[in-house]
Amino acid sequence: MTQIVCDNLTLGYDGRAVSEEVSFKVDKGDYLCIVGENGAGKSTLIKALLGLNPPLAGTIERPGGLKAAAIGYLPQHTEVQKDFPATVKEIVLSGCLGKEAFQPFYTREQKQRAAFQMERLGLTGMAKRCYRELSGGQRQRVLLARALCAAEEILLLDEPVAGLDPMVTKEMYDIIESLNKEGITIIMVSHDIAAAVRYATHILHLSKKPLFFGPKQDYMITDIGRRFTSAEGGNGHGSDH
Repeated sequence: MTQIVCDNLTLGYDGRAVSEEVSFKVDKGDYLCIVGENGAGKSTLIKALLGLNPPLAGTIERPGGLKAAAIGYLPQHTEVQKDFPATVKEIVLSGCLGKEAFQPFYTREQKQRAAFQMERLGLTGMAKRCYRELSGGQRQRVLLARALCAAEEILLLDEPVAGLDPMVTKEMYDIIESLNKEGITIIMVSHDIAAAVRYATHILHLSKKPLFFGPKQDYMITDIGRRFTSAEGGNGHGSDH
């Protein structure tokens, strides 16, 4: 089942285009990795898919009636996030807030949902710990559990392993892969081309005009695929519009 269809998008901010003629589709269960140089519009595309920054032109359709609320989002890690003065359980539970009209207390169903996601990601024993006391990998798992509380059909992940050490990075990728195998559609922005090649089913390579969209196997035999992978992802890290 096709969940998202993007047709001839122009992506940008403040009226300035950073990427044009972006067309692709996402089917249920896909693992789409979005790659490209800094400034190619990767994070801007994520914001467009979330409805936070509409495209300057083109259309984004959800043929199956998928609602924006059915999409969970794990943003880029920031220094500010480290200082959340809340417990693990409180942060995970907060993912339920966008699903219902305002209410002063969490429902039993919401608490059960949060407990399930914490168990799923190995966080049950940390429920009462303060978020700011956790390691980088633990914090990312908490935010991932929060995103899963918000929605479980599609996960949008913007550089989910940035700043994590190699062992924790592999652990995070393994968790994301297992969620995908459970049927959750993954759309991930990444500078890590090796991970894209290993885990993704499809690649979208953005530039001023897209260089590729299609199955990973086809990407690997294109000139751009060979050049980009041989560079070992050495296109730098940093902010991306």
